[in-house]
Amino acid sequence: MYFKKILWAIALIGLVIAGGFSYYIYVSVFTANTSFNNAEAHIYIPTAARFSDVVNELTPLVDNINTFEAVANRKGYSSNVKPGHYVLKKGMNNNDIINTIRSKNTPVFVKFNNQERLEDLAGHLSKIIEADSISLIRTFKDSSFLEAKKFTQESFFSIFLPNTYEVYWNTSPEVFRDRMLKEYNFFWNAERLKKASDLEMSKEQVVSLAAIVQKETAKVEERPRVAGVYINRLKKGMLLQADPTVIYAKKFAEKDFDQKIKRVLYADLELDSPYNTYKQTGVPPGPITMPDISSIDGVLDYEKHDYIFFVADVKNFGYHKFAKNFAQHSRNKREYVRWINANGVNR
Repeated sequence: MYFKKILWAIALIGLVIAGGFSYYIYVSVFTANTSFNNAEAHIYIPTAARFSDVVNELTPLVDNINTFEAVANRKGYSSNVKPGHYVLKKGMNNNDIINTIRSKNTPVFVKFNNQERLEDLAGHLSKIIEADSISLIRTFKDSSFLEAKKFTQESFFSIFLPNTYEVYWNTSPEVFRDRMLKEYNFFWNAERLKKASDLEMSKEQVVSLAAIVQKETAKVEERPRVAGVYINRLKKGMLLQADPTVIYAKKFAEKDFDQKIKRVLYADLELDSPYNTYKQTGVPPGPITMPDISSIDGVLDYEKHDYIFFVADVKNFGYHKFAKNFAQHSRNKREYVRWINANGVNR
């Protein structure tokens, strides 16, 4: 009888221990373990991160990091960390958190426009995706890749079309570059290629001219007319003589793209640069900025007219006055010069 009591006591103790352990497992796995107040929290796990890095990232976001570590070890996550961008929801338990950071890499949205150089673009991208600007620049300027794809370092900038793209945060520079080239090739459909061919221009030349149009006018509706002026000049064998290219040439020569230049001086027109269209024939070797799609299509669907010149319209700011001959242009230009002198625009 006494022996049976001992067995019952042992069994009861075992049940209590098992129950306690089961309760501990339940609490560790299925009880909410988030400490942030917002609806969600974003974490970024770098490539080659260790489990300790994940723990450091999560410590401010969970109530009990010890139970998280215990469950992560039991589920095998601690030895199989996945890099990426993950979104945690308020009230998640450890099981939810681990399942999320193991298999739910969430894309980020990359948006860019109005960049002047590959360096500017790389700096902008490095604030959105994991890759740093140096690795991006190195990838963009890789000579073997450029040669294989028939680009130069100057013309390669033309593949980046302003838009919003969905990519993974831990996308490598090479994968990002290839994605942008794929988007570029998709943009240049048969219709656009036919229009470029009719202009006797390559895709890259169209983009270079569109970049000038972009700099000349912020008015989307005016871009086909401005493009038509430059197309007319090209057809007549004239120099483009585009002031934005002189400004770019000056920045390029002085290695200072932060300077603000509001007025081109006659001395600037003498700059010896492949970008100075007062000295060099045709379009520049690469875009002087990242043109909008509206500027590219503005070139491809340029307005057919007889204008050869244009100058800013001081009575209708943002727009331009167009002229078919030099005499008419001179009158328009004198009005513009009087205005900038009266307003003290010296540089």
